[in-house]
Amino acid sequence: MAGSSSTVCDPELVLAHKFPETVFNYTERDVALYALGVGSCIGNAVEEKELKYVYHGNGQQFLQVLPTFAALFPFGILSHLHQVEGLQFDPRLLLHGQQYIEIFKPLPSRSSIQNRTVISGLHDKGKATVVEIETMSYNKETGEALCMNQSSIYLRGAGGFSKFNPLYSYSKYPANQVSGVNIPKTSPFSVYEESTSQSQALLYRLSGDYNPLHSDPMVAGVAGFSRPILHGLCTLGFAVRAVIKCICNGDAALVKCILGRFLLHVYPGETLITKMWLDGLKVLFVMIVKERNRSVLSGYVVLNHRPSSL
Repeated sequence: MAGSSSTVCDPELVLAHKFPETVFNYTERDVALYALGVGSCIGNAVEEKELKYVYHGNGQQFLQVLPTFAALFPFGILSHLHQVEGLQFDPRLLLHGQQYIEIFKPLPSRSSIQNRTVISGLHDKGKATVVEIETMSYNKETGEALCMNQSSIYLRGAGGFSKFNPLYSYSKYPANQVSGVNIPKTSPFSVYEESTSQSQALLYRLSGDYNPLHSDPMVAGVAGFSRPILHGLCTLGFAVRAVIKCICNGDAALVKCILGRFLLHVYPGETLITKMWLDGLKVLFVMIVKERNRSVLSGYVVLNHRPSSL
C-alpha cells in the first residue's frame, strides 16, 4: 500500500474533508465514572484531594471535573476517519500518537457539548501518515468555547504518497503547533507512584472507548499483546492527576494545557511512576512502568499560574 499516491492518500481531498458537527451529552454520573476510570481514590476511598471528583462532600454543590475529561468530547469523531475521502488505511494499524488539550473554561459537571472538527494537519512520514484532528468544543446552550483537543493519529502503512514532495507536511493552523517535550536529565521536582487495578481498562471503557483491544484477550493476542492493554488516554489521566495532586495541591483549575505522547503500552495492574519537573509554569513529566522499567508516556502540563504552595 505504501508508496502509491493514487491509492494511499490524496492530500487535497483529505484536507477538504468536512466532519459533521457532533454533540456530546454528559451528567455528573459520567464525570464520576471517568474519575474512577483514571484512578481517582484508587488507593484511598476518602482521599481529601480527589473525593470531590466522585462525591459531594463538605457542602460541595457540584462534582469537580478533571481537565482530561475533555478528551472524551471528540471521541466519536475517530469513528468517521474511515469516511475521509482520499485517505485509505488499515484500521488495525492505527495508533494514537499524541493528545493535546487546551482548557478555556472550567468544565461544568453536566453539559451538552457541541463539537466542530477539522483535519488540521497531514504529514507523510514515509512508512506512515500522521493525521492531526482538531476539535473545538462549545457549551451548546451558551455557545461558550470550553476547550480544544488535537489528536495526532499515526496510520502505519499509509505513507509514501508524496513522491513529488518528499515528506509532505501541512498544518492548517501553524500558530497552534504544539511544542516538543524535552525531559530534563536533572533530578525530578516530584515523583508519584500509583498502581493500576487489574480491571482498570474494563472500568475506563465505560467512559465510551469500547475498542476490544482493551478488554478481549483474543483481540489483544492478534495485535501482539499478551493480554488486553490500558487505554492511552487512561494513562494520560493518571499522569495529569499526579501533577494536580503533587504540584497543584489538588486544584485542577490550575491546568491550562496538556500534552501527552504515547510511547508504549501499559498492562492493567502495573505500577505507574510519574516523574515531574518544574519549568516556569510548565510541568514536564515522564511516566514509567515500574515492573518493566520502561517509559510509556511523556508530556507536559501548562498551569494558569504558579501554585501558592510552591
